[in-house]
Amino acid sequence: MAPSYPSPYTAVVAGLLFPLHERLKRHRSVAVRRAMEASQHWSPARLRELQLQRLRRLLLRAHSQVPYYRALFAELGFDPARDLHSLADLARLPLTDKATIRANGEALKAADAVGLARFNTGGSSGEPLIFHIGRERVSHDVAAKWRATRWWGVDIGDPEIVVWGSPIELGAQDRVRALRDRVLRTTLLPAFEMSAARLDGFVAAIRARRPRMLFGYPSALSHIARHAAAAGQRMNDLGIRVAFVTSERLYDEQRSQIGNTFGCPVANGYGGRDAGFIAHQCPAGGMHLTAEDIIVEIIDAAGQPLPAGASGEIVITHLASGDFPFIRYRTGDIGVLDPAPCACGRGLPLLKEIQGRSTDFLVAQDGTVMHGLALVYILRDLPQVQAFKIVQESLALTRVQLVLAAPLEDALRARIEQSFRARLGAGVTVDIERVDEIAAERSGKYRYVVSKVDAGSVPA
Repeated sequence: MAPSYPSPYTAVVAGLLFPLHERLKRHRSVAVRRAMEASQHWSPARLRELQLQRLRRLLLRAHSQVPYYRALFAELGFDPARDLHSLADLARLPLTDKATIRANGEALKAADAVGLARFNTGGSSGEPLIFHIGRERVSHDVAAKWRATRWWGVDIGDPEIVVWGSPIELGAQDRVRALRDRVLRTTLLPAFEMSAARLDGFVAAIRARRPRMLFGYPSALSHIARHAAAAGQRMNDLGIRVAFVTSERLYDEQRSQIGNTFGCPVANGYGGRDAGFIAHQCPAGGMHLTAEDIIVEIIDAAGQPLPAGASGEIVITHLASGDFPFIRYRTGDIGVLDPAPCACGRGLPLLKEIQGRSTDFLVAQDGTVMHGLALVYILRDLPQVQAFKIVQESLALTRVQLVLAAPLEDALRARIEQSFRARLGAGVTVDIERVDEIAAERSGKYRYVVSKVDAGSVPA
């Protein structure tokens, strides 16, 4: 990208006010970010050595301070001081999932933890997960995101529009938070309601703010972009340098819509409130893992690690989570690691592909597992369809909600049913319903495909 020079205001915020804010909160975000901006250029071998050092420190603390892991290690006969020799030894430990954390919340707190904050996921795919985060992890997560935004020539203090739907953020707009957002020049737009009147207001707010960056769900930003384009409202003259998208799968047509409408590149990000800031895209196109903080494994259906290039579930170990450890935590997402380096020259490893959540995969009646895109593309190719949601209730029933530009005619219904049955099975019932709008999840996200069928329980 072309070099970018901060405005005097941004320089003061990024260099003075935000570091002061972080110091008052006893966060080490500034020092961590500086260290990360050096280590991102290390060789893969040196980064792996750093991971091993930090993993040993994490496991030793878990062994001595965390009741759950003290008991688990004793049961396994595992002593991190004796038995951890390489990153591969991490696979000796069992996987952790949401059920494990729900059942052992108090026992997962480190006895020496200070200043733990309670967090929870939005629960868009089921029951919310309650967990705790300490200052070390907050510092590292903030630093990782901060480093990634600077790859794109933007910094803390640059004008920013955030389109978000989590009630956690939207409910925290007290006076202190509002003052901080004004100082940082961050404007929050709620992603829950996308009526025409609300979208008009969003477009007007973006034009008035003239942000240097956008941040939000790809579904929400692409929806705003489509609305602006349909209204003939120009949005590519605002000087936006980048649109950061996260928390949902980014589809090609969303990237194109956002980029073309706002006249800026779209940078994909991957992570979660529970798993942390896992990866972010650089201007050269690579999805770089935050390797200094997070070890990423790809596992098969039996829980065995897979090599780079193979598709499987993404499992993370957050190396800055000693206060409330996330060790071999199952994200429920499906992805592929990339063995090739990035053209940008950074040594950080790459996530080649994020294929979606495990619930984004459908199961045909004959047991064939397929990505939801197999049905998504059927609907996206129909000009009458403006929005949709596919829910596989069972092997025998799939429901489809459609927002249409015209009445649902018999010919269109028959075409969709025939196409779906060709992929799912001739005996599948396809229940098609025309709706005025697709409701967002409780988190404010939009999920195009949801399967309630467990692929692992279906006989091959």
